Amino acid sequence: MWCRACLRSVAVVLAVIVATPRGARAQEMEPRAYSPSPVGFNIAMISVGQSSGGVAMDPTLPIDNVEATINSATVGYMRTFALFGRAASAAVALPYAWADVTGDVFEERRAATRSGLADTRLRFAVNLLGGEVGDREQFAARTRSTHVGASLSIVAPTGQYDSSKLINLGSNRWALKPEIGVYQPFGPWSFELAAGVWLFGDNNDFYGGVRREQDPIASLQTHVGYSFRPHLWATADWSYYCGGATRLNGVRKHDLQDSTRVGAAVSIPVTAKDSVKLAWSDGVTTRIGAEFTTYAITLPRAW
Repeated sequence: MWCRACLRSVAVVLAVIVATPRGARAQEMEPRAYSPSPVGFNIAMISVGQSSGGVAMDPTLPIDNVEATINSATVGYMRTFALFGRAASAAVALPYAWADVTGDVFEERRAATRSGLADTRLRFAVNLLGGEVGDREQFAARTRSTHVGASLSIVAPTGQYDSSKLINLGSNRWALKPEIGVYQPFGPWSFELAAGVWLFGDNNDFYGGVRREQDPIASLQTHVGYSFRPHLWATADWSYYCGGATRLNGVRKHDLQDSTRVGAAVSIPVTAKDSVKLAWSDGVTTRIGAEFTTYAITLPRAW
């Protein structure tokens, strides 16, 4: 029989995993997030993906063999514009997810299935260096140079949530990620480095009626890319994240996260406005959290 303390402990990890279609938020890898774009540029996209694998739990808990498969479909939109003489962008993503989670507690197998809306995602970014405002003709004629940018990602608690359930698609809290990134081209090659930190609000209605707090999660990601021709490119990706220990009603849990991931992505043009982006990533080391393999297909349309 599941004891309440065990349920709360497993919920700390699983709620983070299922609360977003792409696994724990700090695990994400987004190549070319700080590459330059002309102002007045629009991108609408549809993305589908799957993350599946094991979940590394606190070894002091009587919980083993936790597996999860999270499928997602996301629609999004981004527009670039001028902001105080700099190039900037704003984006929104609306995900829908369906997930299956299984695990053994005291050697008793349990399973949960969820489907519905996940938390809405917003991102604002601005170039701080090398991002002078320019239209498409000016952008095409520019000399490629170093770009330094800053961004703020926001996760709003709009996803499906029920405090009486162990597993939810929504996190029932706000999360913010300030980040700074550098994009450096070298001929057809490019190098990108981004460092940020996730900051979490409290969930005052966590499973069992407790308050859940979470420490910040620091993240670092790098991308090495190669452009074969306009809109045809590939990247090799690496990310590291650590932190995120939680407290339930002020009692600290032994769930500090510390993980690295590798991945790759390729973008293939289909028409003058449409392309296909294929992405893969996998966990290399995981202390606590998701050891997911992720595949995603994104169909962006730019104009």
